[in-house]
Amino acid sequence: MTSKPSFALASGLLVLALSAPAQAQTEIQWWHSMTGGLNEWVNDMAKQFNASQTAYKVVPTFKGSYAESMTAGITAFRSGNAPHILQVFEVGTATMMSAKGAIKPVGEVMKQGGVGFDPKAYVPAVSGYYTAANGEMLSFPLNSSTTIFYYNKDAFKAAGLDPEKAPATWPEVALAAAKLKAAGYKCPYTTSWMSWVQLESFSLWHNTLFATQNNGFGGPSTRLAFDSPLHLRHFDNLANMSKQGLFVYKGRDSKAVPAFVSGECAMLTGSSGSYADVSKNGKFAYGLAPLPYYPDVAGAPQNTAIGGASLWVMQGKQPAEYKGVAEFFKFLSSPEMQSASHKRTGYLPITMAAYQLTEKSGFYKENPGTDVAVTQMIRKTTDKSRGIRLGNFLQIRTIIDEETEQIWAGKASVKQALANAIKRGNEQLAKFEKANAEH
Repeated sequence: MTSKPSFALASGLLVLALSAPAQAQTEIQWWHSMTGGLNEWVNDMAKQFNASQTAYKVVPTFKGSYAESMTAGITAFRSGNAPHILQVFEVGTATMMSAKGAIKPVGEVMKQGGVGFDPKAYVPAVSGYYTAANGEMLSFPLNSSTTIFYYNKDAFKAAGLDPEKAPATWPEVALAAAKLKAAGYKCPYTTSWMSWVQLESFSLWHNTLFATQNNGFGGPSTRLAFDSPLHLRHFDNLANMSKQGLFVYKGRDSKAVPAFVSGECAMLTGSSGSYADVSKNGKFAYGLAPLPYYPDVAGAPQNTAIGGASLWVMQGKQPAEYKGVAEFFKFLSSPEMQSASHKRTGYLPITMAAYQLTEKSGFYKENPGTDVAVTQMIRKTTDKSRGIRLGNFLQIRTIIDEETEQIWAGKASVKQALANAIKRGNEQLAKFEKANAEH
């Protein structure tokens, strides 16, 4: 009679023994905003890390767009259930830096986790952007991108243009667009991310300030400055191209990318991170080239602006969990992981070692143009070109979208639209400055 209970007891103990290792795993929650092929990339990195050891399990969760996931992360922190890791786009950097009680600097996380961490190993334009005035690196760069030029080689051939020679200057872009239009292309040129590409990167690329106080790095009293003769000239040119059907505005953020990938638009300026989509889904020969510039501007080309996102570690977790985060970041930092990610996505290799490993592998020779983003970013930066770090930057970008859309709709002059954007944007900067002064 007693044999059944003892068998049940033995079975129960066996189940407990088998389940113990799984229970012992420390779970690390990672909220992100990667979609499509990039979502697969994020999941694959987590899987690889989870398979490489048994102590920790990273759980990636898609939380909507960059703006949505940042809001969700801050809301979750306030209610006491924040993720361990939150992916935040570069526009949210100043906001995250000011949320001192909510974040744990990455340098501190690595030190406490007993993991070696050298900020000097990272590409300077990348690490510098996420570093505080005291030299402390605050977040972990994951997917750093920059702005580059894409063009459809088949379309160039059909229009009588040299498919192996991308337009290097803005006047050359206009001439190529005219030939493409004459060849029947209804969308010769388009752009994604209006503010990031046509104002932010444009300014740095021409070693010209986008905002005062060295684009916000010099202090919180920064104000917008993109009404210089160069900025006005560039937007006048874009407005004229728009009127002639040479430039077609396709919408905000990355809305223009599918129009290029489908073959509808022949030239695109946008993120190097769109390479994954172009290489996977484009049914035509394509070329990657540096961002165009105005050849008569002294100091151009300089370097372009950082884009993409970094990983912020949230406060309020256990030491064992932070140790897991540190181990995961160490895993992501390896030259092998960084090089593989760079080749797969078009995002920058964030360390010099990863760049050198990729170069050594022959990838850049086999895939011409894939080194464009890197060479645009590894140049020595100036005070005017280190990057742009503003408070309420997300709101400012939305304002720039709203005001410049009036140009393409023929409802406002370039001068008026940029003046309106600066006035409204400066109100956001003043609001951010005031809020931080009160803390």
